[in-house]
Amino acid sequence: MAAVAVMVARRVARSGILFPYSSPQLWGRAALQPPVLLPTQRRTFSNNKILVELDTSSGVATMKFKSPPVNSLSLDFLTEFCISLEKLENDRACRALIITSAIPRIFSSGLDIMEMFGKSTEHYAEFWRAVQEMWLRLYGSSMVTVAAINGSSPAGGCLIALSCDYRIMVENPKYVIGLNEAQLGIVAPFWFKDTFVNTVGHRVAERSLQLGLLHPVTEAHQIGLVDEVVPEEKLQEKAAAVVAQWLALPDHARQLTKSMMRKAVLDHMLAHREEDIQNFVKFISKDSIQKSLSMYMEMLKKKKS
Repeated sequence: MAAVAVMVARRVARSGILFPYSSPQLWGRAALQPPVLLPTQRRTFSNNKILVELDTSSGVATMKFKSPPVNSLSLDFLTEFCISLEKLENDRACRALIITSAIPRIFSSGLDIMEMFGKSTEHYAEFWRAVQEMWLRLYGSSMVTVAAINGSSPAGGCLIALSCDYRIMVENPKYVIGLNEAQLGIVAPFWFKDTFVNTVGHRVAERSLQLGLLHPVTEAHQIGLVDEVVPEEKLQEKAAAVVAQWLALPDHARQLTKSMMRKAVLDHMLAHREEDIQNFVKFISKDSIQKSLSMYMEMLKKKKS
């Protein structure tokens, strides 16, 4: 359909995988199909940046980000993410997804700044369409989705977590989470904002977005940005328990309720998708924004050295 990303069309064609935009259509499909019970079996598939393991006996898949040093959301990462998610959506044995990181102390650092600096307008458009596609597929997924956040999760990393049904974060005073785009001189787009508001409420979201706040774990829990906080050794156990609780309900009732709750936000983004891409390209191409990104990258280099 028209909403399929140019990025996906170019890159996925070579993989032999064809997938439609998932949210409304797949929910109807999934609601009509009873869960399939298969013998105990684990299936694993991996690419350069993401590892997925599916337990077909429980119907639960675990997706681990493995793109060092900080799981930044590059164009390649986003492409692999969409392909992996679509494989799971199309697998009748899969009913739930736990998303976590294989990199210590980081869930995802968010959008790869190098994709937004010193590139052509065509590249910026392709990259932003890929970011949109990631959100559309995850926020619109028919599966139960749980973010098992085992490290800091700023900006786009926070968006991934927000797009899931449930968020569990490791208790660590060094970890933070939030949409901190304002600190980089970037405005979080309306669909970032809408997802955030639907999670924490308007007033908390307004203050957090304007100040570009990165919330410590305890504070993130207090404002409702994360649902639970656990010790690191309990994270996977808790994620599995949450998934089991959600899967105990009839799939069709849960899926249709999720569709009802999220449809307006998804539809709003789809209706303004091309305009959003144009706005991003125009904004990120400004000399002042390119200068801000350059200064930020220099600051990161100094920290590393």
